[in-house]
Amino acid sequence: VQLQASGGGLVQAGGSLRLSCAASGRTFRSYALGWFRQAPGKEREFVAGISWSGGTTKYADSVKGRFTISRDNAKNTVYLQMNSLKSEDTAVYYCTADPSPLRGAVGVGPGFYDYWGQGTLVTVSS
Repeated sequence: VQLQASGGGLVQAGGSLRLSCAASGRTFRSYALGWFRQAPGKEREFVAGISWSGGTTKYADSVKGRFTISRDNAKNTVYLQMNSLKSEDTAVYYCTADPSPLRGAVGVGPGFYDYWGQGTLVTVSS
């Protein structure tokens, strides 16, 4: 599976961006998907995840109410809509795929995810 993230860029605080991640592979629809981010000098952290069906989503506390993860299995694409952006959201964002989620679960640790995209940089200016 190959993942290609896009949509990053420079935005002012309070603004919005939508990240997209296109995936190859016929079994995309059976994968749980996630977004992680890594800011300079910090560890990679979980941002959001979505189950294979889209019925379960999870968010980091820091982005709840501001970010929304969604997926379109027909397009093999997962999205991250980011609203009310803050300077602390500045990071490289990575999309990820878990090919063997348990019963529709969504993992929040990087160890659950086998496939990673190349990352897209989001910079929020204050």
